[in-house]
Amino acid sequence: MTTLKIGDDAPEFCLPDAEKGEVCLKDLKGKWIVLYFYPKDNTKGCTLEALDFTAAEDEFNERGTVILGVSPDSPESHTKFIEKHELGITLLSDTEKKILESYGAWQLKKMYGREFMGVVRSTYLIDPEGKIAYIWPKVRVKEHADKVMAKLVELQG
Repeated sequence: MTTLKIGDDAPEFCLPDAEKGEVCLKDLKGKWIVLYFYPKDNTKGCTLEALDFTAAEDEFNERGTVILGVSPDSPESHTKFIEKHELGITLLSDTEKKILESYGAWQLKKMYGREFMGVVRSTYLIDPEGKIAYIWPKVRVKEHADKVMAKLVELQG
């Protein structure tokens, strides 16, 4: 589990997207970034979250903000997910879970009396200097994209 705090440097990453291109944090300097971690493509909550961020994408773009979703799914899985739901956002594949771990999103979870490692739905807002501007550690999907937008508007003044 990470101990990242607001004001910390966001951990560096380079991850493949659905087209097997590479997206690196260092290449996004000067932009705001919504970096959200989710458990699995094509599951109910993850689909709703991706659809909400896609619906708000133009508004985020107008504010100089890039939306990046990260899960342990493969680029091929992301491609199918994007095509099936006509998603406009960029999804990144962290099959080795290194970035999930560095941001504290890969944790021990409990469900129905079982313990297992899994993705804790969480979101980081990263400022144009690469610093963590805000953290949502345990996200509830409903209205989450709206809450992220409201915080972005507040922080941008």
